Amino acid sequence: MESHDSKLERLPSRRDRFATTHWSVVLSAASNRSPAAGPALASLCEDYWFPLYAFVRRAGYSAEDAEDLTQEFLARLLAQRSLTRVDREKGKFRSFLLAVLKNFLADQWDRAHAQRRGGVRTILSFDSFDAEARYRLEPANELTPEKLFEKQWALSLLEHVLTRLRAELADQGKSALFDALKDTLTGVASVPYAAIGVRLGMSEGAVKVAVHRLRRRYRAILEEEIAHTVASPDGIRDEIRYLLSCL
Repeated sequence: MESHDSKLERLPSRRDRFATTHWSVVLSAASNRSPAAGPALASLCEDYWFPLYAFVRRAGYSAEDAEDLTQEFLARLLAQRSLTRVDREKGKFRSFLLAVLKNFLADQWDRAHAQRRGGVRTILSFDSFDAEARYRLEPANELTPEKLFEKQWALSLLEHVLTRLRAELADQGKSALFDALKDTLTGVASVPYAAIGVRLGMSEGAVKVAVHRLRRRYRAILEEEIAHTVASPDGIRDEIRYLLSCL
């Protein structure tokens, strides 16, 4: 049977993986107004609507207005009205997204007072109850809208990484292993490895090996997800360090 390590060794290199990442597709397609930019951009936005919503709420808008404005912003963005302003040298999708959102909100003052609720287009799946419940968990006035956006961006990305890793282990019939070891991904185990081993029927040494492999795969998925949001592979490690600092 093929070992887990041999499967990891067959993973494509970072630069090979980067060839088809989403933000690089958007940047390339935007330069010639290719329709390929739209689906790639939609895929990126699908995972990060909540940081946008959190920014708008912290900027002073009500929950209902924040929902409307976030949906309208995404509708306009996905219509590619903003893609002509993409600057390849800026490099990061989150920086582009936040800059365009700020411009959008500045332009929406009159519209926000004139438009009745209900005229906003729904583009992406948006659970308004969940969004507001999540937003209310944030301490009031502790972070600026920009810092809250970046914190929620980092949390959304890390949750996506964890979801992918959980699905991979479930496909291998190792859901119990993932559930037992997921807390070790932060580097701090809440339960001694020996106790985990007893629960799983593994030796302490085998648990340590499994933790090492799980952390390595977690890091690899994190790099893949970060690669989706930067313009070149050279920015991956710096972006990881920055986003972790936002937490």
